[in-house]
Amino acid sequence: MRIIVTGGAIIQDAWGRILLQRRSDYGDWGLPGGGMEPGELIEDTMKREVWEETGLDVTAFQLYGVYSGSRMQHTYPDGNEVVFVMFIFHAEVDLQGKMASDGKRLRFRDPRGESLKLEFKSLEEIDHLPISSVQRPVFEDLKVEKQGVLRS
Repeated sequence: MRIIVTGGAIIQDAWGRILLQRRSDYGDWGLPGGGMEPGELIEDTMKREVWEETGLDVTAFQLYGVYSGSRMQHTYPDGNEVVFVMFIFHAEVDLQGKMASDGKRLRFRDPRGESLKLEFKSLEEIDHLPISSVQRPVFEDLKVEKQGVLRS
């Protein structure tokens, strides 16, 4: 089993909705983010992944939480088993001119094909979506306004 360190972003719009990405690799919804590269700072991982997956530049950020432990175990459809250590940040971006006319979707064509959809969703809407099992605790914590950096 491999350990994968990731950086992810909670990006909210003016109405408090959270930007979710429907991932092409397993079809679930989750936060924009991904794996750290060797020698990279974790905040740079988050900024790079947000840019690659959404086309948005992170202008400010603050660490929300670090998720580790047994809840972070994941088995991919190909049988590959991993354990994530997730650094999740509250991230600010400039959405000016980036939204579709429906006010929910982000206008972005992902050249790498990682993002099937990018949409802002309320916490209530998120409850009813297929969310990655390792990211579900993040949304549970947001819903109850859990405090503290370390989450297991």
